[in-house]
Amino acid sequence: MDCLFCKIVNGAIPARKLYEDDQVVAFHDIGPQAPVHFLVIPKKHIATLHDIGEEDKTLVGHIVHTAQRLAREQGCEEGFRVVMNCNEQGGQTVYHIHMHVLGQRQMHWPPG
Repeated sequence: MDCLFCKIVNGAIPARKLYEDDQVVAFHDIGPQAPVHFLVIPKKHIATLHDIGEEDKTLVGHIVHTAQRLAREQGCEEGFRVVMNCNEQGGQTVYHIHMHVLGQRQMHWPPG
């Protein structure tokens, strides 16, 4: 059985997509925590950050570059936050790596 994000990649579950290419999909978060809040996910299923292999380095770079480009397009020139959670203690709830991009509000540290 595919995970939630694999189902979005495969088109079985709809998403408000911002961008898609042969490696990644970016879509709006269903529970936004900022005026701009979207996710960038690889089409390849990788469960956690611990599961990224040597062969995935270019893909991970593409995720980061896509997040940066889309943040700019979404009006986050003043700044934005990117977050990737790993495993339950790190706050991961969907076991398919994903980068949250949040912007257009003041971020604070620690996040809470």
